[in-house]
Amino acid sequence: MTPETAIAAIAALSQPGKAEQMAAYHKAERRYLGTANPDIDALCKKWRADLTIDDRLALCVGLWNSNIHEARIAAAKLLTQARIRPDDSAAWDLICAWVPEFDAWAIADHVCKAAEKRLIGAPSRLDTVEGWTQNSLMWPRRAALVATLPFARLNHLKPPETEARERILTWAASYLGDKDWFIQKAVAWWLRDLSKHDPRRTEAFLAEYGDLMKPWARKEAGQYLP
Repeated sequence: MTPETAIAAIAALSQPGKAEQMAAYHKAERRYLGTANPDIDALCKKWRADLTIDDRLALCVGLWNSNIHEARIAAAKLLTQARIRPDDSAAWDLICAWVPEFDAWAIADHVCKAAEKRLIGAPSRLDTVEGWTQNSLMWPRRAALVATLPFARLNHLKPPETEARERILTWAASYLGDKDWFIQKAVAWWLRDLSKHDPRRTEAFLAEYGDLMKPWARKEAGQYLP
């Protein structure tokens, strides 16, 4: 399957007027087709089943490079899979190559969902993610927390998982001098999810760093605490 064929299939499912609504909502300068996420999901599910990993990676490259909103969403969805066999570095490297190009939350979050799966399967990849925390751009720094959300949701942690969680919390703490809404939101999101699984650790973080958070972010982070 070529990227052009895939894009045509996505465009065939567009809804009248939706492209204009999406462009106004996402505000990123690119082409929008007006196709809903469930329809993209259905296409990507079939493509994942039909294509080899090498063919899928090649398709992802073409979809991403088109800079069409739904095509980039589809590229991310094609790599959102718990187990990719073989899970060598190719899929992970492609995801990492996309991170510096983030410019809007929807595409970023779909790619981060793909990254989640690759990180849970190989936590050593957190070494790469730590580099994102030092990026001068907001979107890669935000991605470091969004892509690691599964580490906030684990129960009955083993020592490597505890180490990973503490490492990510160190990143979150380092972000608190940044008052950007998206950064504060990402920290609050991580802590809110953590509070459902480890309320004491969340309380400890907020006791130490809560005064550095925006009041709304501090409130959201503690939303599920007793």
